[in-house]
Amino acid sequence: MVPLIFAAVIVLDQLTKHLVRSGLALGEAIPAEGFFQLVHIQNTGAAFGILDDARPLLIAVSTIAFIAVIWLTATRRVAFLNTVWGRFTLGLIAGGILGNLIDRIYYGYVTDFLKAGPWPVFNIADSSLVVGMAILAFLYLRDERSKGG
Repeated sequence: MVPLIFAAVIVLDQLTKHLVRSGLALGEAIPAEGFFQLVHIQNTGAAFGILDDARPLLIAVSTIAFIAVIWLTATRRVAFLNTVWGRFTLGLIAGGILGNLIDRIYYGYVTDFLKAGPWPVFNIADSSLVVGMAILAFLYLRDERSKGG
């Protein structure tokens, strides 16, 4: 399951970014105003604009995180990650990490294009990471509760 989710996230992420890069001028927004917009931006930092222009650091951290997720997937040492939801979560996180890492290495920035209200512009890989981390936190807390801790 992990490879399937992983591949789906990367394909969807890279395809949507390609469509945005080829169909929207940098800074262009559709619609021009509104709660939800498609906006083409180039993000040289991390989430919420932190670590702007820290490409080598972001590549290193992403690579280490990706290796850690692959290790967790391969070793099966964490019981709650060996469930269907755990495997699904690892696929989301690995796909999100690699989706943005590809952009960072190849372009020197990450293409972001989804704008919702006051939140910073994001992409499919970002969404995959956030959803994956939220599920991971839930699984961890549920596991701790079942152990009595």
